[in-house]
Amino acid sequence: MPEHTLIVLRHAKSDWSGGGADRQRPLAKRGRRQAPDAGRWLAANAGRIDLAVVSPAERARATWELASAELAVPPPTRIDDRVYAASAAGLLEVVRELPDELGTVVLVGHNPGLEDLVSLLTEQYVRMVTSGLAVLTLSGPWAGAAHASAELRASGRPPGELGDVP
Repeated sequence: MPEHTLIVLRHAKSDWSGGGADRQRPLAKRGRRQAPDAGRWLAANAGRIDLAVVSPAERARATWELASAELAVPPPTRIDDRVYAASAAGLLEVVRELPDELGTVVLVGHNPGLEDLVSLLTEQYVRMVTSGLAVLTLSGPWAGAAHASAELRASGRPPGELGDVP
């Protein structure tokens, strides 16, 4: 059975001081410092990443831009409107549609959907703080992703302890 890795990345800390639309909210100074830490952790631990699926929100796109700049070979990026403000069920649909030739995919989005997705797939609650990562292993095709179908391999916010990814 093929094994796939789903890396869930919550956007970095955003700036709430402006009065603009939620989708346009930028990263705060702290967020601009956090996002590269996530990228450095990915570079050191994740191996090859085949695709990043990113919310169209400015804070999510900026997070991935800063994080992926730390990778030796940044993967192709797909901006997917369905990831913005998505529920666990909506995010699961995005995951199930991934082509099976993709071994490792990063999903960059928002809470509470990301926390709920990780919980749905692993039956474990994982707090997804800003710039937090959760690394999941799924056995079988992406289309088979369902309740309790994944193993949680690491979670947390870099540069702190996330645990080793074998």
